[in-house]
Amino acid sequence: MQKALRGVLSLALLIGTVSAAGVTAGAATAAESATGTKAGSPAVQDIKDRILAIPGMSIIEEKPSPGYRFFVLNYAQPVDHRNPRKGTFQQRLTLLHKDTTRPTVFFTSGYGLNTNPRRSEPTTIIDGNQVSMEYRFFTPSRPSPADWSKLTIWQAASDQHRVFTALKKIYTEKWLSTGGSKGGMTATYYERFYPRDMDAVVAYVAPNDVVNKEDSAYDRFFAKVGTKECRTKLNNVEREALQRRTALKRIYTQFANDNGYTFKTVGTLDRAYEATVLDFAWGFWQYSLASDCANIPVAKNATDQQLWDTIDSIAGFSFYSDQGLAPYTPYYYQAGTEMGAPTIKQPHLKGLSRYGYQPPRNFVPRDIPMTFKSDAMKDIDRWVRDNANRMMFVNGENDPWSSEPFRPGKKSRDSYVYTAPGANHGANVASLVPAERAKATASILKWAGVAPAAVQKDAGKAKPLARYDAKLDKFDIEREPTLRP
Repeated sequence: MQKALRGVLSLALLIGTVSAAGVTAGAATAAESATGTKAGSPAVQDIKDRILAIPGMSIIEEKPSPGYRFFVLNYAQPVDHRNPRKGTFQQRLTLLHKDTTRPTVFFTSGYGLNTNPRRSEPTTIIDGNQVSMEYRFFTPSRPSPADWSKLTIWQAASDQHRVFTALKKIYTEKWLSTGGSKGGMTATYYERFYPRDMDAVVAYVAPNDVVNKEDSAYDRFFAKVGTKECRTKLNNVEREALQRRTALKRIYTQFANDNGYTFKTVGTLDRAYEATVLDFAWGFWQYSLASDCANIPVAKNATDQQLWDTIDSIAGFSFYSDQGLAPYTPYYYQAGTEMGAPTIKQPHLKGLSRYGYQPPRNFVPRDIPMTFKSDAMKDIDRWVRDNANRMMFVNGENDPWSSEPFRPGKKSRDSYVYTAPGANHGANVASLVPAERAKATASILKWAGVAPAAVQKDAGKAKPLARYDAKLDKFDIEREPTLRP
């Protein structure tokens, strides 16, 4: 769903000397980490063999990752968890193995799977293992033939439950689930349906569209976010692009012809053009900072090509083509059947917009039937308000998706909602103000059972247990579709 922002930090290296005795101890620790069995046991079994002994688990490849073992795996899952006899499909997983004596983080983006070694923020904080799961129906983790009625939040939560149940026999310490955006939603839904699995949940920028037809929170957001000058600048780009529709569509037509893009799903190039333009301001606040407004041209002074390039760099004119939409069919299907999708009024486009915000149905091939279930998100919201236990929600002040957040209620226990000032869709614990950052970090350490004694006495001393690694901790915002991906 998107273009990524990357955080860049310095890599700290610890260089020291060890005695001969230290070398021996280090070798024993390394052996334990690699095998998953304490050194000196009667039979030391390699961790790969232990994983592959799980029925239905197979290995795609093992990749090098210093300090870890990293595996890309397939796991046989039922297409229908209510009727396992109706067939299976192969679901991709990755395992970043550190040591079976460490806690484990269960991560999902809610979309496809990054098959390179990466650590989520909670994994770095607790210095643990990480299991990452590809969401069902995102290719290649899609049943064939695809029965789309089996793409539900409960079926996906049941996928996670089976993975956890299989791996918990090996990774017996605490487990935390996490994810950002749709991944944060996924972690929350999993907790609702299987509240006994995880020891805690850390959900980032997770939208909570309780009533699909009531989206005034988004209108209020866009009426006050940033400065009036910036809001006006962004709105004028959208207005100018619709006023110059004919000229910019000529650029779009050539662009589509050059790249072989077609528009059967959305219907016409004109519909795709307007959908992209209407995503511009949303996409800006989702992935940019307020300071980036200085880079947006004054619309009336921009050439057609400058206007095109500005919108393309943020919203992406390729997205609403058949080729751009295809990877996100599962997202739009879920948005149009259970999760809901936001709509904003955009009064500045009155008289210029032909279609308004188009519904998810317009972005899913017509041969896939869709019926919206209005009770699905109400159930999730009610459960979080009444039952949240050791759940953390981290939102961004300037992130449109954080306009409708989860809110644990009075019956919740040890649960928190944090908002990172000035942050976009990449908000995380590290972007919180210092006092809240320390408190949130201390909670994660405590929930994972690895809080140092000093942190147990003073949360202000909390910090990640793992040293920053430039490759493992490379920060990519999970690019959820900008409004309509």
